[in-house]
Amino acid sequence: MGFLKPNNAKSIREDSSAQSARHSASSTQLEEHLKIARYGSYLLTDAVRPAFDLKVIPGAGWRKDVYRDAETEIDVPVIMASQTREKLFDLFMDLLVPLGDEVDVVLETSHDSSLGKHDDLYRESIELPILKSMLYDYEDVLTNDGCTGIAVLNAQVPMEVQFDEHKLLMMYGHDLDPFIEVLESHGLYQSDTIRFITEAEHIHSSTEEHIEQFNELRYQLGVEFS
Repeated sequence: MGFLKPNNAKSIREDSSAQSARHSASSTQLEEHLKIARYGSYLLTDAVRPAFDLKVIPGAGWRKDVYRDAETEIDVPVIMASQTREKLFDLFMDLLVPLGDEVDVVLETSHDSSLGKHDDLYRESIELPILKSMLYDYEDVLTNDGCTGIAVLNAQVPMEVQFDEHKLLMMYGHDLDPFIEVLESHGLYQSDTIRFITEAEHIHSSTEEHIEQFNELRYQLGVEFS
């Protein structure tokens, strides 16, 4: 990964392959490209942009996949979903309901990393209504910061919802039907051909304001760096 730091105090992080696409465009072309947030009816958040070559056009939908746990070598069914900006956060909040009344939280950050790695900050056992009330206060950083992600899980079920730094939604569990019901109630439907922004070169964005908001959220959750 590399960082560009324009004068507006916004940090932009590229994956390594995106840098080659950047070098093929002039600085003016890249600047104009980064301003583009709407692709048809789909509106991106401020967190991420496709690379200049646009090998993946952002769009809304979801598909099923399988995640293999590296330690246990157990396959876990997963749904990956993408939703337009104006509907995204409400969808995330509704996807938390199937997890139950008490959950664990993992706050993810890559603000201090230039290598694409991130730190995970854990908070065990918080009542879901309290968590949701807290997260509504930090909708901006959760939705628009390309270096912040969050995962909410119930290890007893087990099920997990991840709202990652690309602003994709991932749902893990052996019974995915409750999540599918929520997705379809939001007008989001399965597409086996959908491609996500993570499947091609892309660019992350963050600001000093978002870093401050992240630290406030971290304080509210009571989590610290190890």
